[in-house]
Amino acid sequence: MNLTGPVYRLYEFWLHRQLNKERAPRHVGIILDGNRRYAREHGVDAPWFGHQKGAQKVMEVLRILWEAGVKVCTLYAFSVENFRRSREEVSHIMHIAKEKFREVVGNPDVHKHRVRINAIGRVDLLPPDVQEAIRMAEAETAAYSDHILNVAIGYSGRTELVDAVRAIGEKIAVGELAPSDIDEQVIERHLYTSGIPDPDLIIRTSGEERLSGFLLWQSAYSELYFAQVYWPAVRRIDIWRALRSYEHRTRRFGK
Repeated sequence: MNLTGPVYRLYEFWLHRQLNKERAPRHVGIILDGNRRYAREHGVDAPWFGHQKGAQKVMEVLRILWEAGVKVCTLYAFSVENFRRSREEVSHIMHIAKEKFREVVGNPDVHKHRVRINAIGRVDLLPPDVQEAIRMAEAETAAYSDHILNVAIGYSGRTELVDAVRAIGEKIAVGELAPSDIDEQVIERHLYTSGIPDPDLIIRTSGEERLSGFLLWQSAYSELYFAQVYWPAVRRIDIWRALRSYEHRTRRFGK
């Protein structure tokens, strides 16, 4: 739907009236997809143009989610597989990540909404300056609990499960756990998202309809929503449509 001017504002008002905070998902995961295609569509060959525009969109979308009643958000920002991209592109992405984590320290919205920042993934694979920016953001917000923002960076659902199994195996090796002790709860305690509820809703932008390794264990019963818009071009109504779609669904959890 291509809306402009007064018609857009009327539709935005109508859509917002349909949302119900009491039915809002507690945890929303977002796969930030379409940055490079956005750049090409705008006649720019350098993919980091799209990555920069996408990074600028993050805080806007987070404010929309917080205002709608969402308490936890997990953003899929950079996968382990993304390291296979050109050195120049990865370098630009890492620079953007460093700057965005640094901005958290003084961001008034983060402190207003009391948002705890977590980086999940193999953070040790990231450049040292990015790791330092992450540590600063996490330390600055460690006391907050009203909202949680997980940034999946250097992340893969498969490597998360490998790391969980490895950690459990190490505990078995030293006698802290027996193989018979292993159940779903034990596995969940060793995931990067330990202590955080599974995502109720996962949104993927760009029109692609797959999870690409995002929260493989945690998404077993997540509702999925695929938005037909590139991440840097996401509008308020795109997020509200996803939330409205979630509110109209009946979750059965296999029952």
